[in-house]
Amino acid sequence: MYPSTNLRWMIVGLLALATALNYLDRQTLPVVISEVQKEIPVSNAEYSQLQFYFLLAYGIMYAGGGRLVDLLGSRAGYLLVIGWWSAATILHGFANSVAMLGAARFLLGLGEGGGFPASAKVVSEWFTARDRSFAFGIFNTGSSVGAVVAPPLIAAIVTASDWRWVFYITGGAGFLWALAWWWLYQDAPKNHAANEQSELQSRRSPATPWLQLFRIRQVRGLLLAKFLSDSAWFFFIFWLPKYLADVRGLNISEIGYYAWIPYAFAGMGSYVGGWLGSFLIRRNRSVDASRKLTLGLAACLMPFALGIGYVPLSGAIVLFSLVMLGHQFWSTILQTVPADMFPSTTVGSVAGLMGAAGSFGGMLFNLAVGEILTRYESYLSVFAVSGLLHLVSFGVIVLVVGKIQLLTQQELGARA
Repeated sequence: MYPSTNLRWMIVGLLALATALNYLDRQTLPVVISEVQKEIPVSNAEYSQLQFYFLLAYGIMYAGGGRLVDLLGSRAGYLLVIGWWSAATILHGFANSVAMLGAARFLLGLGEGGGFPASAKVVSEWFTARDRSFAFGIFNTGSSVGAVVAPPLIAAIVTASDWRWVFYITGGAGFLWALAWWWLYQDAPKNHAANEQSELQSRRSPATPWLQLFRIRQVRGLLLAKFLSDSAWFFFIFWLPKYLADVRGLNISEIGYYAWIPYAFAGMGSYVGGWLGSFLIRRNRSVDASRKLTLGLAACLMPFALGIGYVPLSGAIVLFSLVMLGHQFWSTILQTVPADMFPSTTVGSVAGLMGAAGSFGGMLFNLAVGEILTRYESYLSVFAVSGLLHLVSFGVIVLVVGKIQLLTQQELGARA
């Protein structure tokens, strides 16, 4: 058995790889949609509906998956969700109609919705506040790695065979990860240093009943912030390849050449955001000040989205990159907050509810995008709204969530 100090970073690395697969699998359809349309006609409205099905299931499972992982434990819970979403990814390759694609997207969302709350639970079990945001930053970087790899990898697979093999190959990779996870992750940590063990033990108080969480003001504030900010994120990741094809006139190879760049910057945002959050705490900044400073900096990058429709292709890629860096900078810290505020027995549930709120926000926003594009055939208003949502979310964090600190069991039961 590896020493726990080394093992926990190995586990974070494995979480990053799972997150990369999570985003690779969800990005397969957005990147390959122009090829799919050659066999299966898909309009803008139908494309937005496909993302609706994914996000509906994703949101449901994000909430339920958090509770499921709390009940099953990290090892078995993560094995279940990645096995499910990998099988659903493979199912895309057998689709011959929009209805079959919709069913596959729904099943994919059911599996992928458990990934992030499971990762949040693992990090809360293995890391104290001193290292937690950095650990979140590492595994969250995987989302950008998967999205970076997706365009060129998918373009290469399509060139060598056809679009169906994209789903067979990416889905199969998830089953290989499951084997590695089952072998490496044996149990929750038991051998932390004494100064860490006391904090970790203090986080193992009884779980707050699921419905009780909605009565807590801080939870409601986090849900609203996630609802708003993830609406913008899901627009960017699902519509970027289609925007490049429909508005900028790029083919599948050119999309593979350009589309990875903003996702690479998103990965940088995850890593730098996580590092900065931990750095500030090591420099004796409070958890509250550290989290709010980094969230505020991230929110200030998002208005660059307003200029995307007014600049040449190279400028649009630069602005997409800044915006996606800003969101992942934001997302890394926001996902850390439940582990800062709630005991480990409840973190999965709170993270799950936040993910559900973000998914439902993205689901509704995607439907609105499809309607706007069908009526007006312009992305300008969508870019304007998506560029301002994080600033509103930051106001919610400051005014509704308030001070970011670990809540006591009494506070969890009494605050409303």
